Amino acid sequence: MNVSDERDELIHRIGDMQRDLGRAFARDRSLPLLASNLTMRQLKVVVILSSLGSASGQDLAHNLGVGLATVTGIVDRLVGHGLVTRREDPHDRRIRRVELTPEGVELTREMADAGLTGWRRLLEHLDLDTLRQLEHVTRRICEVAGELHAEEAIQPKR
Repeated sequence: MNVSDERDELIHRIGDMQRDLGRAFARDRSLPLLASNLTMRQLKVVVILSSLGSASGQDLAHNLGVGLATVTGIVDRLVGHGLVTRREDPHDRRIRRVELTPEGVELTREMADAGLTGWRRLLEHLDLDTLRQLEHVTRRICEVAGELHAEEAIQPKR
């Protein structure tokens, strides 16, 4: 087997293992994500806002790949759930900003913490040498992800 074939095979096997691991974690029905009755688009808006802090309807429409009317309906329902609020943009009164309420922030924190709790529970069953190796590999993956993100940020959109 040449290096290219071995690389492709390893990437394929790692992807399969990652998918299996995701399925194992998804069996935990106590996770806030699975206990939520939000739609996928509503969850996407919550995640986008947790990353950006606030966004205009146009920003959300662009990020979701939908029209402004669709975003308005999604945001209306999230306002009804008490997860987001609208406010006037201080720099342009024609623009309404959408941001998470304290309840929305709490939901995103609970989702992140639940995933970390399951991950920590799994890691506690690994020996010290395996944890050291995993820490090294994870650091390298984070470095490459940072490099790729930086490259994408400076490349012009086509």
